[in-house]
Amino acid sequence: MALVFERIPTEGIAELSCLVGDDSDGVAAVFDPTPDVDKYVELAREKKVSITHIFETHIHADLVSGARELCARVPSAKIFVSHERGARYGFDHEKLADGDQFTIGKTVLTVKHTPGHAPEHVSYLLAEKDHADTPWGVITGDSLVVSSAGRPDLLGESEAVKLAEQQFHTLRDFYLGLPDSVLIYPAHGPGSPCGADIGDRLESTIGYERRFNSFLQFQDVKSFTEYALSTAPPVPTYYPRMKKVNAKGPEILGNLPRVPGLPPKAFKQAIEEKAGVLIDTRTMLGYGGTIWAGWLLDPDEPVLLVCIRSSERMARRRCSSISSSLNSCRRV
Repeated sequence: MALVFERIPTEGIAELSCLVGDDSDGVAAVFDPTPDVDKYVELAREKKVSITHIFETHIHADLVSGARELCARVPSAKIFVSHERGARYGFDHEKLADGDQFTIGKTVLTVKHTPGHAPEHVSYLLAEKDHADTPWGVITGDSLVVSSAGRPDLLGESEAVKLAEQQFHTLRDFYLGLPDSVLIYPAHGPGSPCGADIGDRLESTIGYERRFNSFLQFQDVKSFTEYALSTAPPVPTYYPRMKKVNAKGPEILGNLPRVPGLPPKAFKQAIEEKAGVLIDTRTMLGYGGTIWAGWLLDPDEPVLLVCIRSSERMARRRCSSISSSLNSCRRV
């Protein structure tokens, strides 16, 4: 009987959730879930643990939060979100603040306020109960990622410089103050626009990042700010909208919505009548392009999906992570 620690990727948006639990006590926590919550419920069942805590690192801009969806599926669980820097939410939750601690089996979680990518952003130190002051890992969210750091410009130009300065101090005063041996578990991998040139590996160590992460090499806040703002990729058009959706609380779907099928002739007619935006998911380019759906599509406009049978569920899962509604989808 031992620690349960699993990373759960959501391909297409390069998101990484975590499940941390203890199979001797039968409890677990999920960090930064996406709306396709079956994967967390099934994993918890496989590992013989029950999800009791749902933690968010911040108000996400790049995906629909699955916290409310998972809580609806597992009513005994509670949602915990940061109230640092005055963050507010439109759904039931428990407040988090810097220094809060939680015990999941033999693992102690310590909340650390790590602003920069977002004002309210928090990270979670992981330690054994018998050595609570000596962390072995940290769930970094979008704050520190492999070979990069979370972009500080998502609240607009008026806040970008202030957030960049906060990010500088978060990286230097918090992360670089940790031992080299501490493992980092970010919420994003390569391909995510939440950071510049995120590395290929899904996890790293403080020591490795200390030596090779360019965002950790700056000694003054001015040069860091210039670098962080100049290297940030273009802001996806749906990010500001997603921030509002997640702060308010996304609609609970109850499950991934079924996408009704249309016979080829009816589908062709729907295209000709401009009854929706056509998305073809049959090729590798189509799969890779799923992340662009959030940039290009109006959330209120119907969608027509072209997909082979084996790709339908994957297309629905990926679209559900970047759109708060799939109710108007049709497929062929």
